[in-house]
Amino acid sequence: MGFIDLLKKENTQGEDKMEKKEALDMFCYQCSQTARGTGCTIRGVCGKEPTVARLQDNLLFAMKGISAYLYHARELGYTDPEVDAFLERGFYSTLTNVNFDAGKFVELALEAGKMNIKTMRLLKKAHIDNYGEPVPTEVPVGAVKGPAIIATGHSLKALEELLKQTEGKEINVYTHSELLPAHGYPGLKKYKHLVGQLGGPWFDQKETFSKYPAAIVGTSNCVLLPKEEYQGRMFTVGVAQLPGVPHIEDYDFTPVIEKALELGDLEEEPRETVLTTGFGVSTILSLAGKIKELVEAGKIKQFILVGGCDSPLLQAKYYTEFVEKLPEDTVVLTLACGKYRFNAMGLGDIEGVPRLIDLGQCNDAIVAVDIAVALSELFGVELNELPLTIVLSWMEQKAAAILWSLLALDLKGMYIGPILPGWANEDIINVLVENYDLTPLGNPEEDIAKIMG
Repeated sequence: MGFIDLLKKENTQGEDKMEKKEALDMFCYQCSQTARGTGCTIRGVCGKEPTVARLQDNLLFAMKGISAYLYHARELGYTDPEVDAFLERGFYSTLTNVNFDAGKFVELALEAGKMNIKTMRLLKKAHIDNYGEPVPTEVPVGAVKGPAIIATGHSLKALEELLKQTEGKEINVYTHSELLPAHGYPGLKKYKHLVGQLGGPWFDQKETFSKYPAAIVGTSNCVLLPKEEYQGRMFTVGVAQLPGVPHIEDYDFTPVIEKALELGDLEEEPRETVLTTGFGVSTILSLAGKIKELVEAGKIKQFILVGGCDSPLLQAKYYTEFVEKLPEDTVVLTLACGKYRFNAMGLGDIEGVPRLIDLGQCNDAIVAVDIAVALSELFGVELNELPLTIVLSWMEQKAAAILWSLLALDLKGMYIGPILPGWANEDIINVLVENYDLTPLGNPEEDIAKIMG
């Protein structure tokens, strides 16, 4: 039975299960006929099944993720009419009384995955064309003496404009969270006043921004409503906006520069923690011969991509424990802010091949795809035959887009967690497990034992 047929079968069985579930089967309030004027929670008044509603939600999340990557590509002048046309069609399909076919929404989700690959490749081209291909770079964590600006988010364009305008003004610029990989781009690292990183993942910003009396710029998603301690020195630019926080227009960072100078110097800190980022495709492929030799000699048993979104939830400690417990004959590839759970660990190397390789932002997920394809060619095997396991953390919409990109590549045996996406009800999870061997995370030691065989 095919994937689409199986999902349709699961969907027709859904009515028998509905009364047994404690959680809401669906929540839809997009039209005036919604139940009791508040929301359809069991089945749509229009006849929409709960699995269809959840698959529509999933498609919307995936398309939001694509839109985020496409926005950053457009910042640098890169667009794709095929992706634009898909977004129009995909969004339209979720309107009231347009499409009630669960199977079609799975097809659309897989198509969204393909469009996301195309979009991420476009964004990577935009970054490399403008800033060069990343190179491995050590980034110290902590402050140096002098006035400071902290930039957070994902926009390399905004960071570049900030660096241009602060050059020669004796202001130090620091990255936070997903802007850490900016240090690996030659066109950005050339600015000597890009001095390091402050803080870690997106959710530590209230603590980090309160601690350092610096001007702050939020460049994209992952900004939080500011605390009183730093609201008066925070700014947004581009798509990001916060109530009561000044917004920078046309990348004119004059108010930010003035605020940084007004605030005065940060105090010097020991910068003992050093993070390494900037591993692009070319860097990994330059090690291809050595990697093949080590794999064939049994010195590298498994590559494990541990990446995705980080979250403040207690369950996210899984990823720290998972990486800590991995055997020494494994190599960890990582990207996105999930890496902050373990990227300060000293994992060492295997005869010159680093055991921890940071591929960049969530925006750089295409690098992992390209490396996987290159490894399959190197070893002369299909993708699913590689000694490669993908362990994903899920938090928000961009991760949904990346998940469907991996499914569109027909990758099997991925692990996902620690909390499963809310749109994935029992029927959907069963289909993903049966057709893609998608495995919800369990105990780190048990999962490692399964992965290592």
